[in-house]
Amino acid sequence: MYRSGTVMAWNVFRFCTALRGLGSIMILLVLGVVGVTYYAVVLTNYGPSLVSGGGILDAFIALAVLAVFHCLLVMLLWSYFSVIFTDPGSVPQSWNPVLDEERGDTDPLTATEFGASPADPANPRIRFCKKCNQLKPPRCHHCSVCGRCVLKMDHHCVWVVNCVGALNYKYFLLFLFYTFLETTVVTLALLPQFIAFFSDGEIPGTPSTLATTFLAFVFNLAFALSVLGFLIMHISLVAGNTTTIEAYEKKTTPKWRYDLGRKRNFEQVFGLDKRYWFIPAYSEEDLRRIPALHGLEYPSKPELESQDF
Repeated sequence: MYRSGTVMAWNVFRFCTALRGLGSIMILLVLGVVGVTYYAVVLTNYGPSLVSGGGILDAFIALAVLAVFHCLLVMLLWSYFSVIFTDPGSVPQSWNPVLDEERGDTDPLTATEFGASPADPANPRIRFCKKCNQLKPPRCHHCSVCGRCVLKMDHHCVWVVNCVGALNYKYFLLFLFYTFLETTVVTLALLPQFIAFFSDGEIPGTPSTLATTFLAFVFNLAFALSVLGFLIMHISLVAGNTTTIEAYEKKTTPKWRYDLGRKRNFEQVFGLDKRYWFIPAYSEEDLRRIPALHGLEYPSKPELESQDF
């Protein structure tokens, strides 16, 4: 039995280590697709169309495509690297649960309650991570890949070599949003060239430029379809003020204590300042007024306070 447990732990460790290494490859893959796409759209097709002087309409279409392409590319990369380099949120060393939320008492927790086991039925709301040897705030989960507890953890994403949590979830959503828009625009922009591959007419360009255009179309179409599914899923999660992990944990729960209505649920992720909704940043006012953006405190429905996740 001990040997079996040791082998399983070793396999999990190797799996987590492999995921860390895979993440760096994924970043290179994303940048590689961006490079191929840029070459196909800007340098091979619409850039030459803009400067060739073939016609006013062709020049206008090329200018419009290039303008939209570059704007979306900037927002995509900004959001992408914001997810990568923003810590999703760690439990502060000095964090303690000040109030017993289950009973709604205003008195601080006693020493007995503070040291209670998470399995203690008398104190089910006090959560403790045995791996990190520390208390866990509400909606916090341990990530085996990162080896730490993450505030409002949604999932560990190998595409960004980081966890998606309280402090970078908005940036991840924007990354999905701008990726979908960018790949859709590229797919539509390269569609005439892709159709031309199967026509009987002669296609201008060298074999390398034609192959790059073909690959860029296929890659962007595949990304657009796959990202659309993730985007729809996460839109539904934001609407219910839940995460991927919580959605699985509460699948048998008819009501969710953190569901405050779609408008307030949206504000818990994107803030109140509309000027910041579509950029990977928050206003100072939102950070001051909305505690949920810091990942430690979340408003909930009083009648559902007894729920524990």
